[in-house]
Amino acid sequence: MTAAEKHQAGRNPAAVPQPPAGRCPQPRGGGRLNGRAGIRDVAAAAGVSITTVSDALNGKGRLPDATRSHVREVAQRLGYRPSAAARTLRTGKSGLIGLTVTTYGEEPFTFTEFAYFAEMARAATSAALARGYALVILPAPARRGPGTPGRSPGPVAGPGPYGPDVWANVALDGTIVVDPSDQDPVVGELVRSGLPVVSDGRPSPSLPVAAWVDNDHEAAVRSILDHLAENGARRIGLLTGTSTDTYTRVSTTAYLNWCERVGQEPVYERYPAHDPCAGAVAADRLLARPDRPDAVYGLFDPGGTDLLAAARRYRLRVPEDLLLVCCSESASYATTAPPITTLSLKPGRIGNAVAQLLIDAIEGTGPARPVQRVMPTELIVRTSSQRAGTRTTVGPPRTPATD
Repeated sequence: MTAAEKHQAGRNPAAVPQPPAGRCPQPRGGGRLNGRAGIRDVAAAAGVSITTVSDALNGKGRLPDATRSHVREVAQRLGYRPSAAARTLRTGKSGLIGLTVTTYGEEPFTFTEFAYFAEMARAATSAALARGYALVILPAPARRGPGTPGRSPGPVAGPGPYGPDVWANVALDGTIVVDPSDQDPVVGELVRSGLPVVSDGRPSPSLPVAAWVDNDHEAAVRSILDHLAENGARRIGLLTGTSTDTYTRVSTTAYLNWCERVGQEPVYERYPAHDPCAGAVAADRLLARPDRPDAVYGLFDPGGTDLLAAARRYRLRVPEDLLLVCCSESASYATTAPPITTLSLKPGRIGNAVAQLLIDAIEGTGPARPVQRVMPTELIVRTSSQRAGTRTTVGPPRTPATD
């Protein structure tokens, strides 16, 4: 017999209170299990009914603001978290919202590795949690045709025949889609399945999203080109992409329109932005052109470092021979040599906004008409786009350095 068995055998059963036959003892704390506060705990501590707690936490009922705030404060102090299973049974909702990027179709693209998407997803996650939802990062769906083997039959809470099987296994209440392309089949299938969709990026008119949030990319590009021209640039180039999303299309069109307005021949190179090697090749190609620019704006990250490396290969000094600006949220550009001017699209604000708008659409508290919201940008000016003194004349292309 073990020591523990001896201890149990030596106890007087009569001294230990026994529950009535057929009943289990209730946990202490009025419903607290494993130290977790239940809705009864919140009601008792707040001095209100369970119904009042439910209405206060779910934004329902006609409660005074003071009562609603009091209940939420007590719930937060006690660490109360609503049961996901109970909410699903009560409301028919899972409390899960999705986030994905569909821009690049069948191409592999780990979007959270990019600073913009990482910050946007972080902000969206925080906003969702504050309203009782969890955000699920979904893989960029490959284009798959109907009848793909392995798809589960019947209705699915995902992009139907165009998404990978993982989408069919996640019960989503709605989805945030970043930079959908023109005629995006994923967005169309999500909407047809009855799920609210909110877009980070202005979609084409054919995509019936509940709301979208974007920047004024046309105004941002104009301000960058004007900034470069004011600092002595006379032939400004562009590194742009091959995708059809609004950001790429509007930014490129704004550049072409600016060139026409000032009388400059466009100098630009396109490349698939999801390819980590293509940007460096395009930057090299741009600086090797006979009409080499004396300033460049790169739409994608890491365009700034790609352009800086290409400039060194062609023995071009930045900013004396070449002015540089790129769109990026990465703080690393403040420490490059020289520091590179960047355009911030404020992804934190966008992430918070798209999450709030999606949850409003899910809960039916948003407006009946699609919401359109434009966020400001910020140009963070550093050494790479400021040319002091007399402007250096743009010379012919130079051969790459061999050392």
